[in-house]
Amino acid sequence: MWETVRMATEESFVRNRIARSARVIASLESNAGAIARMIDVIKDSLSHGRLLVSCGNGGSAAEAMHLTEELIGRYRLDRPALPAICLNADPTALTCIANDFGFEQVFSRQVEALVHRGDVVVGFSTSGASENVRRAFAKGREKGAICIGLLGKGGGACAALCDHAIIVDCDETEHIQEAHQVLVHLVLEAIEAAYTLK
Repeated sequence: MWETVRMATEESFVRNRIARSARVIASLESNAGAIARMIDVIKDSLSHGRLLVSCGNGGSAAEAMHLTEELIGRYRLDRPALPAICLNADPTALTCIANDFGFEQVFSRQVEALVHRGDVVVGFSTSGASENVRRAFAKGREKGAICIGLLGKGGGACAALCDHAIIVDCDETEHIQEAHQVLVHLVLEAIEAAYTLK
């Protein structure tokens, strides 16, 4: 009896979370125009040989890495490798900068070193309030880069520093990350489609 009750409760939990995730992802459709503009900006920058750098913390760090590794490798189709670096992928740089300057500068210091005018800085922050991501955008703007935020929870302090901010309309971190993953795949698919059409 208790096993039956437990299974029914867990099944209800699973159904509710899937439904919630689906609603959050579906809400991206209301931002379709802004998402399309973001994709066009990234495509244009990469087509001119510019660099894309990405960054994030925790789960967002994994999404930042996923974006860049697919640009350097491939998503689904064979095409030329594209210049992309994930700023949270090098533990030696992260620990050096964190030790010498503080964790809030782990991304901005790398932006200062690597980014030039016309490059793209993509920052992931489910809260929009990650100080190290905010500083990466601030430094990117100083360097003349295009700043793109994949954000949540209203966009936080990061949104004001972005040329393009896609803010997921949700307060639950896990569902914001799921929506960000959809956005990453949309960017990658559009970029590869552009190369296929050439």
